[in-house]
Amino acid sequence: MRRTRRSSPRLRIAPVLGLLAALLLPLCITFAPGATAAPAAADPVRVMPLGDSITGSPGCWRAVLWNRLLNSGYTDIDFVGTLPPQGCGQAHDGDNEGHGGELVTNVADQNLLPGRLAATRPDIVVMHFGTNDVWSSIAPDRILAAYTKLVTQMRASNPDMRILVAQLIPMNPASCAACAQRVVDFNARIPDWARATSTERSSITVVDQWTGFSTATDTYDGVHPNASGDDKIAARWYPALTSLLDGDAPSDPGDPGDPGGGRPSCSASFRAPSVWQGGYQGEVTVTNTSASSVTGWTVTVVAADGARLTQIWGGTLTTAADGTATVTNASWNGTLAPGANATFGFIASTPATAGTPSATVSCTARAASS
Repeated sequence: MRRTRRSSPRLRIAPVLGLLAALLLPLCITFAPGATAAPAAADPVRVMPLGDSITGSPGCWRAVLWNRLLNSGYTDIDFVGTLPPQGCGQAHDGDNEGHGGELVTNVADQNLLPGRLAATRPDIVVMHFGTNDVWSSIAPDRILAAYTKLVTQMRASNPDMRILVAQLIPMNPASCAACAQRVVDFNARIPDWARATSTERSSITVVDQWTGFSTATDTYDGVHPNASGDDKIAARWYPALTSLLDGDAPSDPGDPGDPGGGRPSCSASFRAPSVWQGGYQGEVTVTNTSASSVTGWTVTVVAADGARLTQIWGGTLTTAADGTATVTNASWNGTLAPGANATFGFIASTPATAGTPSATVSCTARAASS
């Protein structure tokens, strides 16, 4: 794949060939009839990270995600935004649209997004937005109305926009005792909003950033992620984003005949209904978050504190050398209608020093072959 490039001028092949022809004609060297210049390479896929300080100040999960993408061969991408990088200690494409302190309701009310879209022209938006609104006790209905307005503005910028929307990471600041439950209440509303707002041409995929994320171990203040939190956030975005990158390149916004993006998508959530010394029982619920049927799913489980999955039911288990578990559906629970869910369970062994069970889970969906 090509290396990601910033906006550099394209090579002008035709004038160069004309000059070569003029130089070679005296030597009786001519070009073969019908020879044509190679077509110009396609532009990289432009990805906008959109949100508040969790995304942009410094938002080091973006650096982790960028480098994981590059190391996996996804080099034909360009992170875009009107804000520059803010450190993070590792080289990455730091352009972003994460404005510290912003409320998504203010961005919608003040029509701040259209100018930012016009300046950056994203193909995909990766959005974790609303933490400040939840902290400010703004009603979920109003936050979701702001989401809808932003999506409308994204589609006005690019009718084929692909949108990844996070269920927010947990929040438990010392100054807001009610914030933890407010996040839970708001997150519960996002999947239904996404199903109602997603279209075949401009898909919305919900990415569960809440499950398995601990404000005690993955933030430094109950709100903003530390290095462990950055790793978990990037791990959740990665399969959802690569699913879009592995599909087809974003189509030309001016071509209404291009096929849409009604691709299947799913989310996964983890809980531990039973715990004992040296192990626990885990349960993962897979939900079809798209408007199309899912005929199969794969869930990646990264258990915390050195836990290892040893037994499983409701799926087929593959375990990597580092302990990362991959679970594919069983023959009887792979087909899910929009909004439907399936559950698989497992037993995990843990070191004696392990804390409360937690795991980062991510889901990839499959559709029926056409």
